[in-house]
Amino acid sequence: MQENGRNVRGDPGANVATEVPRSRARRWALHLTLPGCWGAVLFACLSFTPSLLPRGGILQGMICGITAAIGYGLGVLLAFVWRAFADRPPRSPKAASWWIFGACGAVLFAVFFGLGQYWQHEIRTLMGVSEYNLALAVLSPLVAVVMFAVLLAIGRGIRALYHWAARTLDRWIGQRAANVVGWVLVAGLVYAIVSGVLLAGFIDAANAAFSARDTRTEEGVQQPTTALRSGGPDSVVPWDSLGWQGRIFVGQGPTTEQLGEFTEGPALEPIRIYAGLASADDTEDRASLAVEDLTRARGFERSNLVVVTTTGSGWVDPALVDSVEYLTGGDVATVAIQYSYLPSWISYLVDQSKAREAGRDLFDAVYDVWSKLPQDARPRLLVAGESLGSFGGETAFSGEYDLRNRTSGTVFAGPPNFNVLFREFSDRREAGSPEIEPVFRDGRTVRFTNDPQAEIPPTDEPWEGSRVLYLMHPSDPIVWWSPHLITSEPDWIGEAPGRDVLEDMVWIPFVTFWQVTADLPFSTGVPAGHGHKYSTEYVDAWALVLQSPEITPDDIDEVKFIVGAEE
Repeated sequence: MQENGRNVRGDPGANVATEVPRSRARRWALHLTLPGCWGAVLFACLSFTPSLLPRGGILQGMICGITAAIGYGLGVLLAFVWRAFADRPPRSPKAASWWIFGACGAVLFAVFFGLGQYWQHEIRTLMGVSEYNLALAVLSPLVAVVMFAVLLAIGRGIRALYHWAARTLDRWIGQRAANVVGWVLVAGLVYAIVSGVLLAGFIDAANAAFSARDTRTEEGVQQPTTALRSGGPDSVVPWDSLGWQGRIFVGQGPTTEQLGEFTEGPALEPIRIYAGLASADDTEDRASLAVEDLTRARGFERSNLVVVTTTGSGWVDPALVDSVEYLTGGDVATVAIQYSYLPSWISYLVDQSKAREAGRDLFDAVYDVWSKLPQDARPRLLVAGESLGSFGGETAFSGEYDLRNRTSGTVFAGPPNFNVLFREFSDRREAGSPEIEPVFRDGRTVRFTNDPQAEIPPTDEPWEGSRVLYLMHPSDPIVWWSPHLITSEPDWIGEAPGRDVLEDMVWIPFVTFWQVTADLPFSTGVPAGHGHKYSTEYVDAWALVLQSPEITPDDIDEVKFIVGAEE
C-alpha cells in the first residue's frame, strides 16, 4: 500500500525500493577490476625495494598502500587504452582468472615482503641502526590495505563527482563538451581543496604551533652575560626577540675555558650574533640590525667572520659553529638571522623565497661593511649553511667566480636538489665523475665530498685560493629528492652506489619518487654521518677550507671527539 505517495510499513515494496540502491552502492564500493588488482599487487611488491633510509613498519605500510593505489590506477588505465585499440567493451573476467590472480598475487607479495625485510636489515647494518620493531613490520600489510582503501575511495568519489557534473551539464550542452567541462571543473575543485584548504590548513596549523614555540626558551639556556653575544649586555638585539633557535644559538657553545683546554693556551671568547623574526619587520632590516650588533661586538676585528644562513626554523647546527670556533681558538665571529620558524621540510613548500632573501640580504649587508675595511685589517670572510640554509647562502652569489672572489671559503652541507648553483656545478660536471661526488672544472674552486676525511677528487689537481666545499651523504634524501624521480632515472641511482646506499636500489617509475619522498621527514632520524645528519664532518670540512698550517691531524681528531660527544 501507499499513503500520500509513501510506502507504509508492511509493504514489501518498501524494502525492495531501498535495498536495490544500497546493494548497488555496496557492489560499486567493493568492485575491483582484475587489471587494476594486478597493477596494485605488482606496485605493492615493488614498494618493498630498498630506498635511501631504513623504514619502520608503519611507514612501509603507508608507502605500500600509496604505490598500490598508483598501480591500481595504472592497471585500469592500461586496460582502458587496450580496449580502445581493440574496440571492444569491458567484460567480466572468468572465475579462474581471479583464482590465478589470488594465488600468484599472494606468492608474489609474500616473496617481496620477505625480501623487503632482508633489504631493510642490510640498510640498518650499513648505518649501524639496531632498532627494529617486528610487530610493526608484520602489521605493515594491514596499514597498506587501509591506505589503499582510503585512496581508492577518494579516487572513486572524485570519479562519481565527475559523472554527476557531466550528467548535469549534459542537460544544457553537448555530451562531449559536458565531459570535458566536467573534468575541468572537478580537477579545479580538487586542486582548490588540496592547495587552498588542506595545504593552507596544514600550514596555518604549523604556523600556530611553531610560532608559539618560538616565544619560549629551551630549558637550560640562559641570557648571555657577555657583550659578545646578541641579547647580552649592550646588544642592540633584545633577548626576547631572538626566537627559540636564536636563544639556543647565542646561549650555548664552547666557553673560553673549554677552548683554552683545547688550545693549551689563551683563547678568545667567540662572538655570536643573531637577529630573530621579532627583531625587525623584514629580512633587510634584520640583516642591518645583525650587522650593527656585529660591529658593536667588534666582530669585524676578528681573524675569521662566518656568515651563516639558517635552516627553516632558524636553527644553526651547533656542530657547524662549534667546529670552527675550536679550530680557530675562538678567534671568530658568527652572524645569522631568522626568516621562519617552520621546520625545513615545511619551509620547502612555503619559505623558499624567504630563505633566498635572508641569504642574500645578510651576506650583502656584511660584505658592504667588510669591503670598506683596509685590506690588511679584514677578517677572512667565510660562508656556511646546511640544508635550506645552503640554498639561501647560494643566492648571494652568481656562480663559481663570485664565490671565489668574494669569500675566503665556503662550507655547504646537505644541499637540496633544487639549489641553483649546486645543480649547475653537478649538471656540468666532468665526464666520468659520479653525481654523488662530481668534479667541476678540475676542482679548482668547488669540490664535493661525502667523506671529508678522505681524499677529495680530483686528487691530482691543485686546490688553491678560496675553497668551496659541499658535504653530501649518498643516503641524504634532501640532496637527491626531485619531482623528476617520478618519470626519470637520475644518474646517482644508475651509477655505482655510495658508501651507505644498497647496491640493490634501483629506479622504478612512480615508486622511487614516493619512497624518497617518505624518507624526507625522517632524514635526521639516523646515526650521524648518514641521511641528513651532519656532525663531525664539519671539523674536516673547516680544516680544509681554513687552510691553516696551525691545525694538525691531532687537533682535528680531538675536535671531532668533542663535537661527536655533544650529539
